[in-house]
Amino acid sequence: MKKLVILFLFTIIFSCQKQSKVEKEEIILWQSYNDSAEVAANLYHKNKKMRFKRIQSNVLDKNAVFLPLYDEVSKMNEVRYEELKPLVLEQNILSLQTNLKEGKFTYEELILFYLYRIYKYELDNSTTLNTIIALNKDVVDQARALDQKVSDGVAPSVRHPIYGMPILLKDNINTSGMKTTAGSIALIDNEVEDAFIVNRLKENGALILGKVNLSEWANFLCNCPNGQSAVGGQTLNPYGRRVFDTGGSSAGSGTSMAANYAVAAVGTETSGSILSPSSRNSVVGLKPTIGLLSRTGIVPISSTLDTPGPMTRNIIDNAILLSAMTGKDTLDSKSIGEHFPGIISAGLHPTPFKEMRLGAMKSLMESDSVYKKTIEKLKNLGANIIEFTPPVVKMDGFISILNIDMKNDLPEYLRTQVKDKNVLKIKSVADAVAFNLRDSLMRIPYGQERFDGILADITSFEELEKIKSNLEINGRHFFDSALDNHKLDAILSINNRHASYAAVAKYPALTVPMGYKESGEAIGLTFIAKQFKEADLLRLGAAFEQAFQARQMPSNYR
Repeated sequence: MKKLVILFLFTIIFSCQKQSKVEKEEIILWQSYNDSAEVAANLYHKNKKMRFKRIQSNVLDKNAVFLPLYDEVSKMNEVRYEELKPLVLEQNILSLQTNLKEGKFTYEELILFYLYRIYKYELDNSTTLNTIIALNKDVVDQARALDQKVSDGVAPSVRHPIYGMPILLKDNINTSGMKTTAGSIALIDNEVEDAFIVNRLKENGALILGKVNLSEWANFLCNCPNGQSAVGGQTLNPYGRRVFDTGGSSAGSGTSMAANYAVAAVGTETSGSILSPSSRNSVVGLKPTIGLLSRTGIVPISSTLDTPGPMTRNIIDNAILLSAMTGKDTLDSKSIGEHFPGIISAGLHPTPFKEMRLGAMKSLMESDSVYKKTIEKLKNLGANIIEFTPPVVKMDGFISILNIDMKNDLPEYLRTQVKDKNVLKIKSVADAVAFNLRDSLMRIPYGQERFDGILADITSFEELEKIKSNLEINGRHFFDSALDNHKLDAILSINNRHASYAAVAKYPALTVPMGYKESGEAIGLTFIAKQFKEADLLRLGAAFEQAFQARQMPSNYR
């Protein structure tokens, strides 16, 4: 089992290709294993969300995912991989593009480098993060075609920095050539065309490397462990497999970035689903203002609050990825269509500390030592810090926004986005509930209480509109009382602590690696500002990143 994987890794891929070629039908890349001992070891974990019922997927065949690219990955050997490490690992996009321009490696080699790492860690059951659930079988050919265009002088003379960069997508984002499952067996055969943001990435020259795991239905199925889905199994945190929570729901996007499986990843957030896994995996995550990025072609929870967003290892990559996805989408009523030409520049031009006015929450100063030390260092660097206590505001009805929106938005997605509607077994949330009950052990091992809640919610349209209006007012008051009174650039929070307030306010939030607890668990500093202040947040984040340099690679994935 595990030995077979290790044998494959060290005698086939890492052998500098001295052996004779093994016939594909004889290759065993991966075998399932008995994860009962791992499950038992977490039975009394202090975090109840870490008390798993299973680790590996019962439905995903990793060989089906990895075999199609086996011959290509075999072209990368251990010697070349080690040569590329200092040129690629943890490098930002601008550095990678410089190295490409100088001929230090090609787009093809860049893709193979990341695939090599994915094969190395994900095919070994002792290191797998259960992060990768689909790979683009054509990605190496696509990279090779970019190299040829550059060689022939037919590549665009002015290229977006995302050109040729391998990107991973959360598996609720439509991608042609790969199924979009949202982690659910009900959508395991869901074939679609590219989402609007995927089209934008491809138009700018990005290469879609594959799809990553997530909390099933973007964490709106049940009170499940973060990063768990029936399709992908249990995503694990590279800073401590089965020790630390991955955060959710964009768990695969966060863990893949932490482990250096691609240049950048895209997540989605309704309330905390980018901020949570970004902070827990020591990466940069941006939840944009609603409307900055299109939601068309993304499996929905709430058309009121959903948004995709960039997840990266540094600020400049975050700005670049955000820029590459913007554009006016006529099918998304919230889409503003502005390209924000200053976004990339913002990632390169930090705000001077002496010009910063930042709000620090007194309750966090008292309860979190990492946050307190960070605030004190910011003061010493010259930032103007105003400590404050936010007002108490009601969040009544928040769950009804999600319930009623999903009850309406999911059927619309299934009606307009699915290629072959006869293949899928569901047309609504009610259908999904019934489908899951026909094999609950396989399909919903943790139940589906949130789906049940959707069906039970009878909030009327008029009541829902009133809830949305009240919560937007309350959410903005929660932040604006300090932002306006003290003329602040941003509020400072931790991880996704205040994500729900930012969600209903429709305010952007940026989390940046802040450090690590004594246990080794990662923690993020989260900047929250008013609508469409993304460029300001990126300038603040860039200054913080440069001064603190808090991110460290997970020790077992170096």
